[in-house]
Amino acid sequence: MSGHSTYEPKTGFERWLDTRLPIVRLAWDSVVDFPTPKNLNYWWTFGGILALCLVIQLATGIVLAMHYVPHVDYAFASVEHIMRDVNYGWLLRYMHANGASMFFVAVYIHMFRGLYYGSYKAPREVLWIIGCLIYLVMMATAFMGYVLPWGQMSFHGAVVITNLLGAFPIVGDAITTLLWGGFAVDNPTLNRFFSLHYLLPFVIAGLVALHVWALHVPGNNNPTGVNVQSKADTVPFHPYYTVKDGFAIVLFLMLFGAFVFYNPDALGHADNYIPANPLVTPSHIVPEWYFLPFYAILRAVPDKLGGVLLMFGAIAVMFVLPWLDTSKVRSMRYRPTAKLYFFIFVLVCLVLGYCGGQLPDNHVIPGLSTFTLIDADLNSFVWLSRITTLYYFAYFLVILPVLGLTETPLPQPESISEPVLSHPASTPAGATASPEKRG
Repeated sequence: MSGHSTYEPKTGFERWLDTRLPIVRLAWDSVVDFPTPKNLNYWWTFGGILALCLVIQLATGIVLAMHYVPHVDYAFASVEHIMRDVNYGWLLRYMHANGASMFFVAVYIHMFRGLYYGSYKAPREVLWIIGCLIYLVMMATAFMGYVLPWGQMSFHGAVVITNLLGAFPIVGDAITTLLWGGFAVDNPTLNRFFSLHYLLPFVIAGLVALHVWALHVPGNNNPTGVNVQSKADTVPFHPYYTVKDGFAIVLFLMLFGAFVFYNPDALGHADNYIPANPLVTPSHIVPEWYFLPFYAILRAVPDKLGGVLLMFGAIAVMFVLPWLDTSKVRSMRYRPTAKLYFFIFVLVCLVLGYCGGQLPDNHVIPGLSTFTLIDADLNSFVWLSRITTLYYFAYFLVILPVLGLTETPLPQPESISEPVLSHPASTPAGATASPEKRG
């Protein structure tokens, strides 16, 4: 995709380094002169935003680890020590905690963009799979990080989630015991989670490097979904997209700063400011907001093993998505029927997240249960979770495979440039255009 390198060393040191370790050439070809489709919109800026989020999480996490004590007797107090006694510890802690939420906001937008524009289709299957691996490791890292403050929600959330692994026959109990480091969530568990939480971000960084490498082989997808036909369809990444991405990053940092400085606890849970007590269970154990859709899927199934399998299956199905979507058209701009189902899918994911944060015996519509002919259980969030879970899996396993065979897509442009250049001026040379056309 990138073609022949245009980098030319200008100094003797650059020429010497280029013949031994062409790292400057790699950076030039990957960031500065990389040919990028000229029609990318702002939905494509979230890749750069995610890279920034990863850097923030790594930098703040390393400093926080210098002051954190991974012991059940001191973990909660060490977090309070960071907040009160360490210079700018409050800022580092709030940046790290809210940075996780910002990370997931950006990754969900990034994934929905990929679904809408068909960025998972050939020849980008490996790129998509690596992205799914990054998401999976992100979820594991975030879960383990949420346990570290050792508050009430941290402790009991760890108990609930790790116990789910025991639902697997034969190996479930062995895996749970290994993860706990004993027969209950205790100090060995906290030590394991701290070690893995420190290690996994570097695994994510390695996967991101692979992700970028896999991106540079076929090149960027674009809103039309049409392959790049010529150099006229592209522009150098710098300065066009560095400036555009930089502007979007500034706006994103303003949102990030609004949470860090004005409402740092808005995305957390108040019970996590209470020290962990195994003898007192919170009235409603709930994970962080970015896990809520999967938590709703888990609770939608009355069988424990079935719920766990569906919860993990909701992530696993994304790994095989490139082979489930049978349509030859990438972008949903030209698939009006698929576009409708996609927006329903987005709404379903939001509803699942809402249901995951509710008590399972709450009613969807207050007062609806007063109708004596309607069973009250049919109005519960559990049933809404079941309906939306059914659509979630149907979208991947039924709708996309069938739509690719039955729908009639709209005509696609021949090239990226055609939507702009397909309407040449009809006025003869030398003639004056009408005032309407001039305006």
